[in-house]
Amino acid sequence: MKRVISNISLTARFGEVTALLGANGAGKTTTIECAQGLQRRTGGTVSLLGRDPETADATLRARAGVMLQDGGLPPAAKPVALLRHVARMFANPLDVDTLVDRLGIGDFAPTTIRRLSGGQKQRVSLAASLLGNPDVLFLDEPSAGLDPQSRNMVFELIRELRDTGKAIILTTHLLDDAQRLADHVYIVNRGETVADGTVPELLSAATSAQTGRTLTFEADPGLDTSPLARPGVTVEQTRPGSYRLSGALEPGDVRRLGTLLADRGIMPTSLHLASQSLEDVFLAISAETSPEPVPVPSVRAGVTETELP
Repeated sequence: MKRVISNISLTARFGEVTALLGANGAGKTTTIECAQGLQRRTGGTVSLLGRDPETADATLRARAGVMLQDGGLPPAAKPVALLRHVARMFANPLDVDTLVDRLGIGDFAPTTIRRLSGGQKQRVSLAASLLGNPDVLFLDEPSAGLDPQSRNMVFELIRELRDTGKAIILTTHLLDDAQRLADHVYIVNRGETVADGTVPELLSAATSAQTGRTLTFEADPGLDTSPLARPGVTVEQTRPGSYRLSGALEPGDVRRLGTLLADRGIMPTSLHLASQSLEDVFLAISAETSPEPVPVPSVRAGVTETELP
């Protein structure tokens, strides 16, 4: 067996969404289970609202909402009845009907949990994690299985919760989710924190290091783009009518493109300039830190330091 996580250090703050990113098996779920006190660690320190979650009492646990990756929902229960049951466990729960309406759970209320789709189960699980009106909210892969409409609904709710001052910690391997939601990002690879920062900080550092930008545009197919090519910049037609310039782009490259199109009387139907994406950053960092750690005799979950919040 091998060490599951080691040398992970993170801090989550009130009024922010903190994202823990990593590929499947990187150690994200194990990390937050240790932070929640659901799994015992063999080393390091964890502080949840000023206390060690492994010794948490009911008062501390009521202040932390948890949405597990697998839901943990009783399969024979029906969604609204289950939520009403969970609400009775808290002294001052949120209104069940409001949550049911907000997350569209009423549309499938008569159906048992076992017959729900993955996205429907995710919505029920999210509602259950919110019922106690927690100060800290752990969301493990919250958008897994959601259709685009449900995904936007959940994202909007997460932003509202953040704006009320809650500390939200989410794990995901979907880089677009993190780029849209996160105030601070920690990238985990093979059980270690390998990078952290705000999304703009991570993108800026990657772009500065690699001087990589991409300009794409749509125009007439077969356009002669050879005047745009130069050392450090590549130009290609990715499919008929779709063009991409990539590399160390400078203002002069944009000017040359404008001149080329103007000389030919062509107005592009789309034009997009982008630097590195969070996915580009993640893939680059993962490639740099890919060697397998040396196995140790037993399974361990060691967290160097985790503070929430």
